Amino acid sequence: MSTDSMDGGNAETRPEIEVTETAAEQALALLEGEGLDAGEAGLRLFVQQGGCAGLSYGMRFDDAPDDDDTIYNHHELRVFVDPASLKYIEGSVLDYESGLQAEGFHVENPNVVSECGCGESFRT
Repeated sequence: MSTDSMDGGNAETRPEIEVTETAAEQALALLEGEGLDAGEAGLRLFVQQGGCAGLSYGMRFDDAPDDDDTIYNHHELRVFVDPASLKYIEGSVLDYESGLQAEGFHVENPNVVSECGCGESFRT
């Protein structure tokens, strides 16, 4: 696994964003379903304003990273994180859960001090 920043910075000094093997497999299957090249494209993980607790997670596929993104590689999945989002989610783990209650991607974020009742938004 390698971690690097497109702007030449060293992301090794920051807490990494991890991706479980299950989450990577699910994301890669979706990425391929979209017809994107997993060698260049990746999953963008970001934080946006919203929800009753103030911030929420967002995810989408991008064809390529932006110039100032930090790029994480886990289980052949590239994850792109912009500098503004990184300060809220560094040290997090992206997982994929499947069960009776819910199915989907879930971010375990050590920086969260409170979450809303439904778990869709958070505050750091």
